[in-house]
Amino acid sequence: MSLYNRIFYVCILLLCAAFIFFGNRIASSGDLLGFTDHDDGGLAFHPATITRIVDVVDDDNFGFITTSVTFEARLTERARRGEEVVAVQLLSDFFTIQERPVEMGDRVMLAFDDFDNEYFFTDYLRVNAVAVLGVAFLVLVVIFGRAKGFNAIIALMFTCLAVFLVFIPAILAGRNIYAATLIVCLFSIVSTLLIVIGPNKKALSAMLGCLGGVMLASILMLVMDSVLHLSGMADHDSQTLFMMSAQSPIDLRAIVFAGIILGAVGAIMDVAMTISSSLWEVQEVGAVTEFRPLFKSGINIGRDVLGTMLNTLILAYIGSSLSLILVLVVLSPSYLQLFNMELLSVEFVRALIGAFGMFATIPLTALICGLLYSVQRKNEPTKSLRGSKRLDSHIDN
Repeated sequence: MSLYNRIFYVCILLLCAAFIFFGNRIASSGDLLGFTDHDDGGLAFHPATITRIVDVVDDDNFGFITTSVTFEARLTERARRGEEVVAVQLLSDFFTIQERPVEMGDRVMLAFDDFDNEYFFTDYLRVNAVAVLGVAFLVLVVIFGRAKGFNAIIALMFTCLAVFLVFIPAILAGRNIYAATLIVCLFSIVSTLLIVIGPNKKALSAMLGCLGGVMLASILMLVMDSVLHLSGMADHDSQTLFMMSAQSPIDLRAIVFAGIILGAVGAIMDVAMTISSSLWEVQEVGAVTEFRPLFKSGINIGRDVLGTMLNTLILAYIGSSLSLILVLVVLSPSYLQLFNMELLSVEFVRALIGAFGMFATIPLTALICGLLYSVQRKNEPTKSLRGSKRLDSHIDN
């Protein structure tokens, strides 16, 4: 890495950190929707490890057996590490599927009720296992991707911070959700490509292609929002969010817009980067250096990528809502009614908007790559004129 690239890399990291810091300050200032006053119901949650099962008692309550498992546990949080407490797990055969009884050595989450002055079991502790899997994934990314893998992790970290420290506080503070969505998308695209790829024509081509795809997806989503008469009250989560605001209701239609556009950015960025990187390698070896064959190569690459990315979009959304879809299929009186429901309509629109964003990204990225890469080679001799002719002929066919 040259001195210039190192300086640029450090500057990008500093600018990203500044965006997160000042964005959080601006986004979280004020509380227009009244979300700052949280009522925890007098509960405090603590991670713990079970050291001993004290007692197991079965009671008959109106024909159902309620099992109370009393156990001792050692708190593992830093402030109270090693403290021994007694807690209770309640189980009932009223529910067909229920949690298994706790055993010695289990890592659990306990809640302390100030009103009853007792601890009780809430769930098994899963964070540690997920963290181990995440660390293993990050290690593999660095091993396989080396410097670029490390940079990809840094870019992912900044994107997550932008979502959780800027975007979500902006929504809860009553800021314009549409503007916040586009700002975070722009930040994610620019920061990811500049950190991972660096300041070059390859990153610039992918960046401009992504922005074009996101703009088209945003405009199309606004049009479909009006055409479909969406309310945003598609599921219980949306209804709960709507009722949580103390002073003024949150804009659920804007939430739908934000969810769809944020979900589409990843696929759009993937397509743009694939085309930009592939064409860069093609012109680097001198096989194709003219605008026309570069553009056609980009279109052909985009066609191949599009086939698999469409499956990725559709299957990802179906997989994330599979249980709900099964319930709706069983309960719906007709398939017409099923597909007309706002919940499923939003999921189909989500996938289609992402697909339209990719449709716009492919030719735009290929066009920009053709212009920038051919200009780069304009005054340079072609490394392999014969190879270029062969590839050009293959593209035309």
